[in-house]
Order: sequence, then C-alpha cells, then structure tokens
Amino acid sequence: MTEEPRLPRELVERAAALDAQDPLAAFRAEFVLPDGVLAYLDGNSLGRPLRVTAGRLARFVEEQWGERLIRAWDEEWLDRPTVVGDLVGRTVLGAAAGQTVVADSTTVLLYKLLRAAVDARPDRTEIVADTENFPTDRYVVAQVAAETGRTVRWVEPDPATGVELAEVEAQLSDRTALVVLSHVAYKSAYIADLAGITAAAHRAGALVLWDLCHSAGAVELRLDADDVDLAVGCSYKFLGGGPGAPAFGYVARRLQDELVQPIPGWMGHAEPFAMGPDYVPAEGIRRLLSGTPPILSMIPVEDTLGLIGRAGMPAVRQKSVLLTEFAITVADQVLAPLGVTVASPRDAARRAGHVTLEHPAMRDVVEELWRRGVVPDFRRPRGLRIGLSPLSTGFAELATALAHVEQVIRTRSG
Repeated sequence: MTEEPRLPRELVERAAALDAQDPLAAFRAEFVLPDGVLAYLDGNSLGRPLRVTAGRLARFVEEQWGERLIRAWDEEWLDRPTVVGDLVGRTVLGAAAGQTVVADSTTVLLYKLLRAAVDARPDRTEIVADTENFPTDRYVVAQVAAETGRTVRWVEPDPATGVELAEVEAQLSDRTALVVLSHVAYKSAYIADLAGITAAAHRAGALVLWDLCHSAGAVELRLDADDVDLAVGCSYKFLGGGPGAPAFGYVARRLQDELVQPIPGWMGHAEPFAMGPDYVPAEGIRRLLSGTPPILSMIPVEDTLGLIGRAGMPAVRQKSVLLTEFAITVADQVLAPLGVTVASPRDAARRAGHVTLEHPAMRDVVEELWRRGVVPDFRRPRGLRIGLSPLSTGFAELATALAHVEQVIRTRSG
C-alpha cells in the first residue's frame, strides 16, 4: 500500500460522532478483539467470541465436567436444551417459555420440523418455498417433498429484494401443506412480511416454518404475537455460539401435541434413562430432541444472550439500522463512482443486519481485504456482504473497512 486508506473527512467525522453517541459502544470491549483484525464485517456468518466465555469454558471443564462427571447429567445437563431454549425465546424471539429448544444443527432441525409439518397435513399435497432461499432450506424442502410425494411450488423472488406477500399468496391453495421461508434473505438482507405471510398461510389452512438464522439477535421478533407455527435458527451468528454451535427450534404450544417429529431419539423420550423397548415422546417441546445435546456449545450462547438482554433488542436493532445506513451512505458517496452498487433494501424497515455491495471484481477484492485484516464475506457471483453485528461492531471500524474497500477497487481499476 502506498497510502493509508481513508474516507473523506466528513464521513470519518460522522463515524466518530456515531461512536460517541452510541449507547452500546461499551459492549464492544467485552468481545475478543485481536490486533491482527482491522475490521470484522462477517458477524452475520460467525460472531466474535466474548472474553468472559473463555473463563466459563475453563471452569466448566474443571468443575462441572471434571468434578461432577456423569452426575452432572442428572444435576443440570438434561435440562439445558430447554433452559437455554427458553432464554433464546424470551431474549430474541418474543416467545413464552416451553416453546423453544436448543439442539442439533439448523439443517437437522429444519428437516425435523418440515417433515413433521407436512405429515400433520396428510391430505395436502404441496409445499411453498422460494428459489432464493439458503441452499440448505431448498435441499431439505426438495428431499422432504420427494420422501412424501409432495410437489414444491417455487416462488421466484427478485434477488435484490426478497419474497413478497403477494408472491406467496399467488401460490397458496387448499392443497398447501406448508410454507417454508427465511425471514431475512441471506443475500440481500430483505426482511419478509412475517406476520402478513403467516396470516395468509393460515387463511389457506397451511402451516408456516420460518428460518430465523439472519433474524435472531439482529431484528426484533414477536413469534407468539404473530401466531408463528414453527421456526428454526442458528446460534453462531448474532447469538455468538461459535463454530458449529447448536441451532434452536420453536414449536408453538398449540402444535406440540399434534406434530410427530421424525427422528425419535432417547433424549426426546418421556423417560430417557428407562431404556424401554418403545419410544414414548416427552411432553412439550422436549420431544423435539433426538440425540445427546451439545452442552459445551451452549455456554457461549448463554453469554451472548446475557449481553443482548442487558442491551435490549430495541437498542440492538436501532444500532443495526444506523450501521447499515452508514454503510449505504459510504457506498453511495465513495464506492458508486467506482461501479459499486447496493444490492440490499434502502428502506430500513425492510433491511436487516447486513448490506451487500456488488462489483465485477469483488472476489479478488475480498481476497485482498482478508490479507489486510479486513474481513467481509464474498457471495457469488459479485457480492461483498458486510455483516454488522451491533454489539461488537463500531462505526470507526466500519469506516476503516470501507476505506480499504475503496482503495482496493480503485487500485485494481487504475
């Protein structure tokens, strides 16, 4: 580099002012912030770890695991999936206790709930899904359709926006068993009309399964108030669970006795240690469990949820809006003259926690940024995705990252 990357003075001053006014600024110091990372813009793929988590994990190994050993299952661990599930529910989902459980991966929970939902509507032959959803969602939808002899009616939304209510309504009929959608589009950050789509599906007699991977911890949710049926989401993004952390599954209380989950396992049994010959499902949300839950991985999730609880989701969402607005302002003023376009909604009410910028050279740009210690995300074929985790990302950090983006693109173009 021949010069230090820097945005125009007014934007640098604007970032400094936003940091000074930020009521959540102090939370950033609670995360691990290594010197080798100038800016981290991928919190919507993998969140930063909290400093406190290292000590908690060490104490867990020495005390609960090391001293209590297998006795800890009876003393505490058996209840962890529902205890932490309730914490997820009340902190970020708007869900009352007894409806959320932490277990498995997003893919496994998605399969369980998708299969259980279509089996609960045996006379209905269609599933509604969209072609722009995350690959796992599309793959699982296609597999369950093949297993059960269903037809998938594919919505084909505009990739720059997302699935619209009218597009879903056009596919609904008395043949629809289930609608499967992501609340936030993983490419554009478009926020779907969760309440409106859920109500439309219910009018058609169908169930709805929402993927909340890019929602939980980034936007405010009201699953109970919006009459949501089913939901899944990961915990390694905005919930800080770490690589491979378990997902969460939500089943509205009114459906828990109706649905039969398709992977019965001993942890979802009414008496796990009875070791009886037949499977008898546990009462309530616990029946969604199958195998042994990942106890260790729940510790970082608890820590991050505690931080979110202290901040409050309204404040988290407000900072998310300000971060994404600043990114779009910089893109318009500094990057647009270099051929960069914004591929995310400009309406804050329809934009979640990331901004996607597009340019033909973005693959090479991201590779160079990573070498510099600026870490965004590349999305094929030409997208640089700026994932902004409100509790761990500062405005000056974002300004630094975008200055590097500008310099790399300008250097390549020159």
